[in-house]
Amino acid sequence: MARFTISAFADEISPDPIEQLDVLTACGVRYVELRSIHKTNVLDLTTEQIDSFLRLLQSRGMGLSAIGSPIGKISTDDPFEPHLKRFERAIELCGIFGTKNIRIFSFYPPAAERMDSWRDEAFRRMEVLVTRAAEAGVVLFHENEHRIYGETPEHVEELLHRFPGETLAAAYDAANFVYGGYCPWDGWLRCRDRVRHLHIKDWIHAEPHGCIAGTGSGRWPEVLADAAARGYEGFATMEPHLLGGGPTGGMTGPELFPKAVDAFRALALPTGAMVD
Repeated sequence: MARFTISAFADEISPDPIEQLDVLTACGVRYVELRSIHKTNVLDLTTEQIDSFLRLLQSRGMGLSAIGSPIGKISTDDPFEPHLKRFERAIELCGIFGTKNIRIFSFYPPAAERMDSWRDEAFRRMEVLVTRAAEAGVVLFHENEHRIYGETPEHVEELLHRFPGETLAAAYDAANFVYGGYCPWDGWLRCRDRVRHLHIKDWIHAEPHGCIAGTGSGRWPEVLADAAARGYEGFATMEPHLLGGGPTGGMTGPELFPKAVDAFRALALPTGAMVD
C-alpha cells in the first residue's frame, strides 16, 4: 500500500524549536526536515545547538526526514571549495541525526548569463556532490526551484537522466513549477519515477505567497492520486509558505500551519494511501 509520511519544514512555524515541535506534536507530525532553528541555517548551527535540538527531538519521539540544506544555492562562478566544506557538514549531520537524506539544488547562473552557457559547470559541480554522496552512503534530493539549473521540467528530467541510480532523487515541488510559469503536471510526469520526497506547497502564479494544497494551480489531487496508484512510499514534507517565502525559506506561522496539515490529510485521503 502507498504511504505518505508527513514531515515539515518546521521553521515555517517559528524560529523557536520548542514551539516548532509543540505545533507538530499537536498536529500528529513525527518528522522534521531541518532547515533552520533560532533563525540560523542548519549548516551554521553550533555543536551545542545541534546537540540540544537532537535531545529535544528524542524527548518527543521525533526524527528527521532530511537535512534541508542550501547546498547548490550558489552561482556557478562562486568558489566551490568552501561550499564543499559545507556539504561535508551536511553529511556529518546525517550521521548525528540518523538520516541518509540531504536536500540540494543545482546552482544559479552567473549574473546576466543564459542558462545553457553555465550548464557544463553546474553539471560538473553536481557530479562532485553525487560522487561524494555515494562514497558517504547518503542520498541527495534535488528540489526544483526558481532560477537554478533544475528549474524547468525539462532540466529536472535532464539532471535525473545524467545521474542515474539511487544517490540522486527528486524532491518534487509543484508550487515552484507554478511560480516559475511551468506546468506542474509536466514536471511530475518527467520526474515521478525518481521522486522520493514531496514538498507540499501550492501556488497561484503571480501571487505573493503560497496557498493551501489543492486550492492553487499545483494539481495536487492528480499528483497524489498518481503517486498513490504507483505505490509511492515516502515523505510528504509540509512547506506551505502561506505568509510568504523566498530563497532562504518561508513563513506560515503556528496558527495556519495546522490548517495546512489538515488540508493535506483531507486531500490525500481519497487516494487510498496511508497517511501518517
